Amino acid sequence: MFKNLLLAGVVTLMTSIWTRFALLLALAALVSGCAQPGSGQIEGDVFDPYEANNRQTHELNRALDKVLVRPVGVGYTTIVPDDLEASIGNFASNLSLPSTIVNNLLQGNVEGAFRNSMRFVFNSTLGFGGLFDVAGDFEINEIGGDFGQTLYVWGVPEGAYIELPIVGPSTERAAVGRAVDLFTNPLSYVLPNPDKYIGTAAGVASKVGDRVRYAETVDSVLYNSADSYSQARGIYMQNRRFQLGDGDAAEEINPFDLNTEGF
Repeated sequence: MFKNLLLAGVVTLMTSIWTRFALLLALAALVSGCAQPGSGQIEGDVFDPYEANNRQTHELNRALDKVLVRPVGVGYTTIVPDDLEASIGNFASNLSLPSTIVNNLLQGNVEGAFRNSMRFVFNSTLGFGGLFDVAGDFEINEIGGDFGQTLYVWGVPEGAYIELPIVGPSTERAAVGRAVDLFTNPLSYVLPNPDKYIGTAAGVASKVGDRVRYAETVDSVLYNSADSYSQARGIYMQNRRFQLGDGDAAEEINPFDLNTEGF
């Protein structure tokens, strides 16, 4: 029965994938036209032709963090018990898994798609909708995947470094990936309004909690470094390249030591 349930879930995901595959290819073709570095344009292996605008956005993000994100995060973690906060994070992670499975399949990572499907079924049933990470207890851990990673696998170039308002550091390829990932979760086409937005709300709450959890690292980058823009850019680029297994970044930094994505 479990195999039948899992197979039905995979078939549903595949149907969702192929009905949107043409759109994804079109977007991939669009991002392939990302700005590419010319001679002498790369500083420290980071292509940043929009640095002046990026620095302005960075200052905006720093101001938003100081007056809004950090205070809200402190209030959130103060009011919400640790166990409940962990459950909210688990819930948000579980609801994002179908999108990850879609990207696993688009990357040809069948093993990742299978493991993530098992994880989703376990946590959605035995874990009471994903509030508890039952799959983790059985060492069925998530194999990550986003559409920015999918574009990397497809050979789409990284493009220029950009800093997005609120979201933070990114690249042109990763920014397109973020946009596409808003539409690749099959649950968003199945759940009715407003239920489809519960996962998004839980994800935002989890990110707010992460801001406080990594407060020491984030504060040291944003407020205690001589050039917070260059510091954040360098950490993000090494972190992202490590995730993608790109080049020698894995030898330079372990992303588990510094997690500042989105700040």
